Amino acid sequence: MDVEIQPHVGVGPFRLGMPFDEAMQIARRLGRVSHQPGGERPPGRYVVNLEDSAFQFVLSFPQDGTLTSVELWRFRAEDADIHVTFDGLDVFRTPSEQLVPRMEERGHSVVYDDDFGIHALRELKVSFANNSSYEYPVDEEGDPLYFDYVLITTGPVR
Repeated sequence: MDVEIQPHVGVGPFRLGMPFDEAMQIARRLGRVSHQPGGERPPGRYVVNLEDSAFQFVLSFPQDGTLTSVELWRFRAEDADIHVTFDGLDVFRTPSEQLVPRMEERGHSVVYDDDFGIHALRELKVSFANNSSYEYPVDEEGDPLYFDYVLITTGPVR
């Protein structure tokens, strides 16, 4: 599966501003959907789990029922056939220490928030982080090798 991050537009098959029912049709074709907090209709966050790779989309809907943000959580199976790209860069397979300079080389302003451990492209409303407690591959110092989380939103990012 190829998933492209398109700032101000969406992620993969999900488009920011998409109506809830349309997004849920796509979500159910992709995997198992759960809602947080419990309930069938917005507001809330809807987690779409792709079972074969433990990859997740998290879709956020406010009361009006249009998609305002998509979170992506890195696959847990290293051999997963999932490629998440931003500006042609594979965000979950390129070491984060290489990804940030490569984004900057392409003209993106990346701001690091040390308090939250987030790399933000504020003008694009996209952020990258290592937020998971899952034991992903690490470097020689024990730090996560790759980003494991991406957020694209209609709201501000830190």
